[in-house]
Amino acid sequence: MPESTPDPASGAISRAEVAHLARLARLAVTEPELDRFAGQLDVILTAVARVGEVAADEIEPTSHAVPLTNVFRPDQIRPGLTQEQALSGAPASEQGRFQVPRILGEEA
Repeated sequence: MPESTPDPASGAISRAEVAHLARLARLAVTEPELDRFAGQLDVILTAVARVGEVAADEIEPTSHAVPLTNVFRPDQIRPGLTQEQALSGAPASEQGRFQVPRILGEEA
């Protein structure tokens, strides 16, 4: 972690913090990029802080802005294929299952 943690109210992220984040993400960042990214991250952090200020206790958390209605049809049991019917078109079967070429353990 960087030596100093920024005050969230100040909204400034330092070059050292950007360099630390870049190291954690294993990104090669040039000196000019440190300044540019510090400014960009500052804008992002300020926007996130503003969103946090808007959230009110009397407003319930939601996952969608408008109510959603399930549009799926109800499940209905319908006849399907028997095991023999399903395997009838297979090139090969073994013990009631599709038989396929082995791929595990082979070298690429």
